[in-house]
Amino acid sequence: MKSEPESRLENGIDVRFGIEDLKTLPNQTSCWDGVRNYQARNFMRQMKEGQLAFFYHSNCKEPGIVGIIKIVRESYVDHTQFDKKDVHFDASSKPENPKWSMVDVQYQRMMKRFVPLSELKKYHLQHCNKGGPLKNLALFIKPRLSVQPLTSEEFEFVLSLEDKEPL
Repeated sequence: MKSEPESRLENGIDVRFGIEDLKTLPNQTSCWDGVRNYQARNFMRQMKEGQLAFFYHSNCKEPGIVGIIKIVRESYVDHTQFDKKDVHFDASSKPENPKWSMVDVQYQRMMKRFVPLSELKKYHLQHCNKGGPLKNLALFIKPRLSVQPLTSEEFEFVLSLEDKEPL
């Protein structure tokens, strides 16, 4: 799940939300709102309570995986789509037929080491050429999605990188 850790104004509102922000919230829990891509929304709707996800910092000096979060509430209506004062307001979405959903996530832990996008890209290219679990990694197939699925094999491989020296 991608989020932007550095300040960025959208309609005059700071939309920054990094893992450090999540850690400071009550119970280290927050809704993951504002997803406005149908495919990313559909992936989020498939998430199950108790599943783990990577927290990925994007649109920053060095993008990459910083931590692990857990889904603590499955998909429900994203209320920000109806709030005219919210940056995620969607005038075309109606309460009787909402378009957008969100889940609640809870901070679990930081990665033992930051896993940068550049390193993931190297493994992806290696695996495309020689075979391996990251050959079809959604991060490189559909890079603009803020919510992307991982197979168990992909998740475990990326998780194993925190115990290895950077490539």
